[in-house]
Amino acid sequence: MHVRAFATATTALMGATVLFLPTSPAQASGVSGSPLVVAHRGASAYAPENTLAAVDKAAKMGFRWVENDVQRTKDGELVVLHDASLARTTNVEEVFPGRAPWNVLDFTAAEIARLDAGSWFGSRYAGARVPTLKQYMNRVSRNHQKLVLEIKNPALYPGIERETLKVLSNEGWLNPARLKSSLVVQSFSADTVRTVHQLRPGVKTAFLGTPALTDLPEYATFADQINPSYTTISRSYVAAIQAFDGPHGRPMEILTWTVDDADNARRVAGYGVDGIITNKPDVVREATEG
Repeated sequence: MHVRAFATATTALMGATVLFLPTSPAQASGVSGSPLVVAHRGASAYAPENTLAAVDKAAKMGFRWVENDVQRTKDGELVVLHDASLARTTNVEEVFPGRAPWNVLDFTAAEIARLDAGSWFGSRYAGARVPTLKQYMNRVSRNHQKLVLEIKNPALYPGIERETLKVLSNEGWLNPARLKSSLVVQSFSADTVRTVHQLRPGVKTAFLGTPALTDLPEYATFADQINPSYTTISRSYVAAIQAFDGPHGRPMEILTWTVDDADNARRVAGYGVDGIITNKPDVVREATEG
């Protein structure tokens, strides 16, 4: 099924044709065909990233989709945090001096639960905690939100793909309704994305990056989305991705990141991206609606 797609995509990238496609499922979630807006690490321009407060802020602003990052503690608990180190977004250096570089994998879940993950952002968020993945999923569920979940630094955490899927399953996130429209699992590691697809073929998956056109047929066997930085894409590249059928037999999608200003939001929306991942979802929504 990829031969037709590859020929069309090649022509699109060469600039010889403009490809018109049916509205994708992601675009259908927007307003008047505008791209889906995903709140990056929650509404992270307005609340401390990857905390429950950031999820709640996105919900209060009216955003149904949030994005997060998952890593693993020394004793095997999955927690929501972007950096491999706890130093940037918690007070770990004060609580546990002498344990540099303060990597997540060197601390137990109980130790991480003691940390303040909000004061660095502002005093009103003092006392916010690093949530476990289970806590995070419960909050997203309570808010009736949907999730783009990134498995972060998988090379540091062998087996994290299976463990992440287990938590998602235990919390009810792998039922047919959620799989159809509420969950995407992504990673910068193609091997991790492939592993998730092999373990649970029903899960919608995404590769973070900008693969070469010649590699797209392979990616289309295990990734439903290609999600690159907005600085690396063009109208023809977007069309090339959307020309391929993904592993579930539907056109591949593209969610681009991290767009925080109106001009670039309008530019990538004009390229036809299916979604925009942003720290400032309100700015992107205002710039792209209609």
